Amino acid sequence: MLTIADPRPSRNCQGLARRDFLKIGALGSMGFGGLLTLPQLLAAKAAGSPLVRDKSVVLLFLSGGPSHIEFFDPKMSAPAEIRSVTGELQTKHPGITFGGTFPQLAERADKFTVVRSYGSGNSGHSYESVTTGGNTLKSALGAIYARVAGVNHPQTGIPNNILLLPEAVKEGLKLGSNFETGALPTLTQPGDLGPSFNAFNPAGGGQLKDNLELKIPAERLLDRRNLLAGLDRMKRDAEREIAVKGADEFQQQALDVITRGVAQAFDLKQESQATLERYDTSKVFRNEDVQRWGDMRRSTNLLGRQMLLARRLCEAGCGFVTVSDCGWDMHSNGNSPKFLGGMQPLGHQVDHAVSAFIDDVRERGLQEKILLVVTGEMGRTPRINNNGGRDHYGDLTPLLLFGGGLKMGQVIGQSDGQAARAAGKSYRPQNLLITLMNVLFDMGLLRLQTNIPRDVAKLGETAEPIDGLL
Repeated sequence: MLTIADPRPSRNCQGLARRDFLKIGALGSMGFGGLLTLPQLLAAKAAGSPLVRDKSVVLLFLSGGPSHIEFFDPKMSAPAEIRSVTGELQTKHPGITFGGTFPQLAERADKFTVVRSYGSGNSGHSYESVTTGGNTLKSALGAIYARVAGVNHPQTGIPNNILLLPEAVKEGLKLGSNFETGALPTLTQPGDLGPSFNAFNPAGGGQLKDNLELKIPAERLLDRRNLLAGLDRMKRDAEREIAVKGADEFQQQALDVITRGVAQAFDLKQESQATLERYDTSKVFRNEDVQRWGDMRRSTNLLGRQMLLARRLCEAGCGFVTVSDCGWDMHSNGNSPKFLGGMQPLGHQVDHAVSAFIDDVRERGLQEKILLVVTGEMGRTPRINNNGGRDHYGDLTPLLLFGGGLKMGQVIGQSDGQAARAAGKSYRPQNLLITLMNVLFDMGLLRLQTNIPRDVAKLGETAEPIDGLL
């Protein structure tokens, strides 16, 4: 067995080391039932197993609670203390308007779907109930994906569950701490599945990004490979020549995975200057202009870079990317009537970054493969509070979906006259979870699997997908 790893890896409570995730001859992948070699995983992939679809999800999570009114349901016909403080913009859909900080998204409303009757049912700063959909394992969907599909993509070696913080796209970035820092572990928590399925965070822990690169000279690896190949040939039986020839193909693929590495997927310098400029949100606002408000200490103008990196990781084979954008706890932002000052810079940044992502993905022909989901842990109260902001509110929450082969160009559901409740059928995180699982997996086959926890296999039986998307 040939292991490409640091000689002194740190281990988790299951005795598994993150630095051991690429090995020739023994790559653990719990999603395929026990310990399989990397060549075996490649062979399984080539066989076209339909359980895991060739799809990726990017979850853009707006931490703090984005206002559903200022986003996609401005309710300008409601009393002044309810209606959007940023005004409204006409979209491509007749009679449908968005909040005033989303002009680019309003122009692209026919390219994505908004659900106006979705609510997280949550009113506190924990992300667990949203990202887990309330499943009994308390496992975020990214962890569930890694459990079913494997911790790493079998062909590229890239982690299948990745968390992108602002620190991942700007070295040396130091952000202040607030409630969002404490809530962050609940965004991607593996729950009862165990720490092996936690999200890979390229921003944390010293050598994490370096661990994705080859640690020994390539020529030494090739010598070892040739030696092992010679020993294998001695053991081969002539009657198995055809089968061995097939195995050699996957052995070579396994070698290629390691020798070329996956670190390039994390390198934004690989992109053209035009693409970098397209995603650039650093000119939307200065960080110090928003970080002066205590509930926005982790806000940055780096969301564009995060979204570009998310696209790169999906192209490299990652199945689930969570992008964290903080600062949406807007109780005040200025203490003047209807001020809600943080909405202007952060709203325009989301408008720019998400629009760039939509255009880029479509131009690359990836809109069937990549699904973008934009939401947060809750919405905000319909009525402006005495400090000119909005407080915690779980009955309605912004939700945008783009791509993934879902039906686009819709506005699903509606709210009542005061944007306080869903008018008609409402949807909750469990409906969103099942919708995304239907994108990522063949749910019929998932229920038949005997090598994954039954609580995972049965998730499709706990709720219905959001109407009109699949």
